[in-house]
Amino acid sequence: MTRTRLSALAAAAAFATTGGLITAAPASATVTCTSPLWRAQYFGNSTFSGTPKLTACDTAIKENYGYGDPAGVTLPKDNFSVRWSLTRDFGSGGPFRLSAATQDGMRVYVDGVRKIDLWKNVSTTARRTVDLTIPAGRHTLRVDYVAWTGFAGAVFTYTPRTEAAVDKVKPLAPTGLTATYDRVTARTTLRWAANKEMDLAGYRVYRRLSATGWAKVSGTSLLTTRSFVDTPPATGQTFLYEVRAVDKAGRESTGSPDVTATTVDRTGPAAPTGLTVATGDGWWDTLNWQRAADTAKYEVYASSAAAGPFELRGTTTTTSYRTSGGVNTHTYYRVRALDAAGNPGAYATVTSDGIDRMPPKSPTGVTAVARPGHTDVHWSQPDGFYEDWDNGGHYRVYRSPGTTFDPTARTRVTCVAEESDEASNGGNCYDVDMPVNTYVTYAVTAVDPYGNESAYSAPVAVRTGDTVAPGPVTGVKVTPRNDGMLVSWAASPEDDIDEYVVWKGVRQGDSTVKWLGPDACWDGTGNWLAILCGNLPDGETHVYAVVAKDHWGNTLHPSDPKVTVVEATELDVRPSVTVTRDWSLGSLGHNRTATRPSVDWQCTDTARCATVTGYRVSRWNPATKAYEPQHDGLLPADARTWEDATATKGDTYFYTLEAVTADGAVMGTYPWYIVFQDRV
Repeated sequence: MTRTRLSALAAAAAFATTGGLITAAPASATVTCTSPLWRAQYFGNSTFSGTPKLTACDTAIKENYGYGDPAGVTLPKDNFSVRWSLTRDFGSGGPFRLSAATQDGMRVYVDGVRKIDLWKNVSTTARRTVDLTIPAGRHTLRVDYVAWTGFAGAVFTYTPRTEAAVDKVKPLAPTGLTATYDRVTARTTLRWAANKEMDLAGYRVYRRLSATGWAKVSGTSLLTTRSFVDTPPATGQTFLYEVRAVDKAGRESTGSPDVTATTVDRTGPAAPTGLTVATGDGWWDTLNWQRAADTAKYEVYASSAAAGPFELRGTTTTTSYRTSGGVNTHTYYRVRALDAAGNPGAYATVTSDGIDRMPPKSPTGVTAVARPGHTDVHWSQPDGFYEDWDNGGHYRVYRSPGTTFDPTARTRVTCVAEESDEASNGGNCYDVDMPVNTYVTYAVTAVDPYGNESAYSAPVAVRTGDTVAPGPVTGVKVTPRNDGMLVSWAASPEDDIDEYVVWKGVRQGDSTVKWLGPDACWDGTGNWLAILCGNLPDGETHVYAVVAKDHWGNTLHPSDPKVTVVEATELDVRPSVTVTRDWSLGSLGHNRTATRPSVDWQCTDTARCATVTGYRVSRWNPATKAYEPQHDGLLPADARTWEDATATKGDTYFYTLEAVTADGAVMGTYPWYIVFQDRV
């Protein structure tokens, strides 16, 4: 034989851990060969029958027996046979090539299925090549060889086909991946199990954070060992790793199950971005920047020279910092972020030239009150404007037509009494140049000593004043009622009406009217377009006029010829029976509550009151033309008050109160009336 054959003693590995050869075993011993070694059985016949003369482990099938028998075993030089077999894991499987060269017979089986058949006695070497696809997983190969007569030799190989155009099968993903992180060296050691692929070219290692994509960290060359040491960023984050196998066709497997490594935090946050500086009030610089990830706080440094030294001005957890700056001189700033572990990041830098370019805040609380001849605009001091005001800051008042502020149509107001003594807390402006009797909208800005103007305040719309009285009121109607004269009218079409005033007058003999005043009618204010003149309806005739008053007090006088005057006569609801007052027993009074008329009295004439045995209250009944008692019998002698529980609103009631003695005589009489109005 022309190559090394390993004879096995037991079912151990082909090589011991020391690498030495295992001595031959008796033919009857059970021999197990570790995959991918071949288990070779030698028979002293050409039919593979009986007990093998020798069982051994071969690393390959490459035999040249010549005209003799195999070495190491006693066989006849003709008519002997050898059977080789192995079971191994083919990984993901794929395209393979089986190659046989034999003299004499050879048959090759895959999982018991014959793939090559060269089974005859030949005088020259017979060859056969077969390309086939072997599925993934474990499969058994068996090679049967027989030497009949003459020269004997056997060669068999099985190899994966690695051409990219042929091999379309990806390798299996590696298994057994582990990760060990060393916090001292800040390195991750990765190890994994050997891949089963026969066409394996190597491995690649990938790393990522949980929210990012995979990045290859094992370099451009494939790894040919099953371990790798990575140095991830020492940021305190948890990194994920996976390993992928690559075959000789260049195809990459899916990733192995992920493992993680949490790093030590030795990395500060990134430098803040978007760092800007705004100079305000001529003395203060406000630095602003964008938040950096993984930041617990920021440090702000300043220097009057670009090269330093820099002074720590302070720390903040926000993205803004206000500090004193130089006026019209350069101040150099740098800001860095620190994480919760105190790791500092890189500096962001910015330079201030000390020139204030930051507008003030807008004034607040703007109001506008229209007066005849001017409009009073008032506002409140914006935050942070005190220093600006003390150093020459001021306000600007703008006006545009209509009910919304239009900057394109604005007019700057020339104020009278602008910025009074209270202007440090706000200001007010008398606009005397506004259009009258229309709508305008005001907005106010604050301007610092350097000319920086704030944004407009919230606008305020106002209807400007005038000195023109509203037009005459129409639809005036006067309706006599039992509780007075109801005056009603139509609404004025003008939009600046504050109230309506009802005048009451008396026609004189010369047809002129003597007006009693604008307060002669006042009862009932619930209806915007009606009022009740609630005096006693006693048949008098009066004239009535209604005038409108605008926001600025402009109104027509009822004597104006444009004003509608209505003459009307009251109902006469007085009793036809005259009752004479005869009450000298003590004080008394009557009134009207929201729900009923009432009367209360005193009886303080001791001698006369001692004879009073009760009181009687009567009410005039217009239907019967008589005063009728309002209770059964007499009220008790100690009674001092009474309420009419049956009176209803919208009428006028007449009553008598009588003090009665035991013999039925009337000691004292008190008549009174109440106009119980149903107010509009």
